[in-house]
Amino acid sequence: MTQGRTEAKPMPESRSEFDPSENPVDLARIRRAVREILFAVGEDPDREGLIETPDRVARMYSEIFQGLHQNPAEHLTKLFTQKYDEMVLVRDIQFESTCEHHLLPFTGNVHVAYIPNGKVVGLSKIPRMVDVLAKRPQLQERLTEEIADLLMTQLDAKGVAVVVEASHSCMTIRGVHKSGSSMVTSALRGACKDQPSTRAEVLALINGNRS
Repeated sequence: MTQGRTEAKPMPESRSEFDPSENPVDLARIRRAVREILFAVGEDPDREGLIETPDRVARMYSEIFQGLHQNPAEHLTKLFTQKYDEMVLVRDIQFESTCEHHLLPFTGNVHVAYIPNGKVVGLSKIPRMVDVLAKRPQLQERLTEEIADLLMTQLDAKGVAVVVEASHSCMTIRGVHKSGSSMVTSALRGACKDQPSTRAEVLALINGNRS
């Protein structure tokens, strides 16, 4: 069956460098692109079930990629003076992100530990920072390192440890189709990397009381 289609308007040429502060989400451009994808796979984007799909997808992308237009460091600017110099651990921070290779979701938990150097940060600020970094086209390896480096820099911490456990849709619903598999990455900085006893302590805390 021949579909009557309307040619999409030409899209602006992409820029060589992406500056989120100057590039808000272009919903109209996403809608046009989604229509093209539906045409390309052999569908009719004007049929009842799909007619609003380009708009839904555009709004979804503006949500799941909102971290591109936010600064994660903003959540780590308000610090509190505290002489506490032992390990601080925030475990099981749930996150959702999007793999940049297939634009499919990967989800899991982030475990973050740091050793203060005279300053501590509010408990809710670390999950907020994780959310900003996760809501971008990402790689789990990069996400892990970005969290560790940002904490180390912004908190001037003596040590930082980050462990990320996640399930990737690109492995579970396509390709090898290995449901139940997970990926674990870690990034250690400062004392958490250089001192074996501290490294062992933080990993024991992260893995403690696991069935």
